[in-house]
Amino acid sequence: MRTSLDGHGHIRAAYPFSAAATRHRVRIEGGAEVWSMCAIDALGIPAMLGQDAVITSSDPVTGEPVTVTASGEVVIWEPQDAVVFVGRRPGGGPAATSCCDALNFFTSETTARTWTKTHPEIPGRIVDRARAEKVAVRTFGPLLAP
Repeated sequence: MRTSLDGHGHIRAAYPFSAAATRHRVRIEGGAEVWSMCAIDALGIPAMLGQDAVITSSDPVTGEPVTVTASGEVVIWEPQDAVVFVGRRPGGGPAATSCCDALNFFTSETTARTWTKTHPEIPGRIVDRARAEKVAVRTFGPLLAP
């Protein structure tokens, strides 16, 4: 797991978990609730832990809720038209500063496009649910595997 420190040397994140509140909250089966750094991190937590989870987030344009329930192989998104924007600020650097604030859930492709128009400095693309899940599982699924 990769960690990120804040300006005072304190742990800011141990990917995919955030020590500070973010818009992405993950309630893991059994009661633990954690914050994730971004939408992809949130989607990867159930796969990484091998546990069911409910992800709650909000569309950065409308403030409307986006909920993703992962139960075994079944993943249910509300609203069904929700998408994820996957972007990265130019110049590179650690994910905490270059992309985490740019990987968000949106209630629809329309609101994601609205966000991209107001943030032209962040290149990226809008991905559907299946693609977002695939990226998350591929990234975080094997992290704790024996």
